[in-house]
Formats: sequence, C-alpha cells, structure tokens
Amino acid sequence: MRKRLIIIGALLVVVLLVLGACASTSAQDVKIIYIFYDGLVPRAESDEYVEISNLGDQAQDLAGWVLEDISEGYPSFTFPSYILAPGKSIRVYTNEYHPEWGEFSFEYGRAIWSNSEPDIAVLYNKQGKEVSRKSY
Repeated sequence: MRKRLIIIGALLVVVLLVLGACASTSAQDVKIIYIFYDGLVPRAESDEYVEISNLGDQAQDLAGWVLEDISEGYPSFTFPSYILAPGKSIRVYTNEYHPEWGEFSFEYGRAIWSNSEPDIAVLYNKQGKEVSRKSY
C-alpha cells in the first residue's frame, strides 16, 4: 500500500511539472508586437495603443497581468480576467475603447507614448515576471 502511494505521489508530481511547463510556455508566447505611439487625435492622442498577440497554440488567461510604460514608470494597466486565444491580438488604448480589440484602455487623459524619444512597454504576468518588452 505504501509503495502504491509513493508511485501515485510521484506521478502527481510529474503531472504538475508538465502542466507548469505548459503554462509557462504559453505565457512566453504572449508578446507585445506593436506600439502605435503617434496617435491621430490632437494633443491627447487617445487613440495610441499597444498591441499584444498570442503567438502560441494555447489560450492564455491575462487576469492580473500588467502592461506598463517603464520609461516613465507610469501608467500601468492591469488586465481583468480575459482569455487570449491562440493567434489572436488585443490592444490597450491610451483613452479609448474598441470592442473589436478587447475593449481595454489605460483611461489616461494625455499621450502616453512619446513621439520624440522612444518609450519602452513591458508586459508582466500575474507573478510579476517580465513576459515581453517592446520599444519603437
């Protein structure tokens, strides 16, 4: 009986390790692919956005993930629960909502992404680990 419990325990550890590897692999496939930094809306540039894509073959829940302009240290956007399907993209706008792109916004009243000096956008998973980084 004890030997059977040890085997079951070992199998459970292997399954958890495999699942953990799959989850981290899918997180690594979520990337910032584009920053539209020169918005068309005068002064406020509310139509600026960061585009994020799932380049992998597994869905990824973005709940608790954070997108931040690290050049300034602000603003940051924390994702609600949202499943990003494989091959799909979303956008986080400066101060607009677009349902066709996930309906995400920093809700920031002025331009975020500098037109004169490149900024850096960083995406962190819910554990705070950097997943993707992009500049322009």
